[in-house]
Amino acid sequence: MPIDKHFRSDLDLAKIDWAKVDATSDAEIRAQVEADEDTAPIFSAHDLAALARPVEPPTAEDVRSLRLRLGLTQEAFAARYGFSVHAVRQYETARRVPSGPIRTLLRVIAHEPDAVTRALARRDETKITPSPHK
Repeated sequence: MPIDKHFRSDLDLAKIDWAKVDATSDAEIRAQVEADEDTAPIFSAHDLAALARPVEPPTAEDVRSLRLRLGLTQEAFAARYGFSVHAVRQYETARRVPSGPIRTLLRVIAHEPDAVTRALARRDETKITPSPHK
């Protein structure tokens, strides 16, 4: 089966034959992936586990020092990065430990605070529309 290359933004999801997509076998998908030199390699669970880099949760001192380094009050830090003031206070007093996406966000803020500020400022400009296909 020939590969028809598109960018996601080029696709009109209303015109896709979802029945044909759903009928595509795993073997056909594998053949398409192998035929496309631009496709990323498929990693096994073992390969992915070997590449994993656990992100240690920040300590209360880390959250407080990050906020102070940026010269922000708890209220300003919360408002700028989308936290509740209550959550910031809980993180800084170690009554709550940031987990998952919050750990990642705090790490990005620590390294690229201006990029996060710019990205969050655009949230009203970019509306995410749900896919019509489920």
